[in-house]
Amino acid sequence: MSGWPQISIDTNREYSMCFGCGQDNPIGLKLDFQWDGKTARAEFTITESYQGWPGMAHGGIIICLLDEAIGWASLFEGLYGVTAEMKVRLRRPVSIGESLVITGSLTKRNRKLVKAKASVSLKDGTPIAEGTATQFIVNTKPRDESE
Repeated sequence: MSGWPQISIDTNREYSMCFGCGQDNPIGLKLDFQWDGKTARAEFTITESYQGWPGMAHGGIIICLLDEAIGWASLFEGLYGVTAEMKVRLRRPVSIGESLVITGSLTKRNRKLVKAKASVSLKDGTPIAEGTATQFIVNTKPRDESE
């Protein structure tokens, strides 16, 4: 990916101020992803703080949920990356107060890039959005000796 600046991610720092998952970010989403070995999963309820049109979630927030799921799928696999490309399909508007399930998983990996997919749905499975992305791998997480 020529033209990309040299990127350094401080992997020794906490993510406490990350907009998507940072628990100390006062305006963040505070997502808490869990890992089942293949899929990153979190739940989130849309509040008025994240609305676009009155009573509806801003589409950019839904896209952010997808991007965060992809990022966590990579992180759970020991990869630190940044999104290089993303394609999204928004299927239905989300009303304030609706509870969502966000999932992400990797689909392909090579030395420098990761391909991944993510989805957002209502708790009953109704699809809200899905996306695919390519992440540029900046660094890898050292394997724990006990693994």
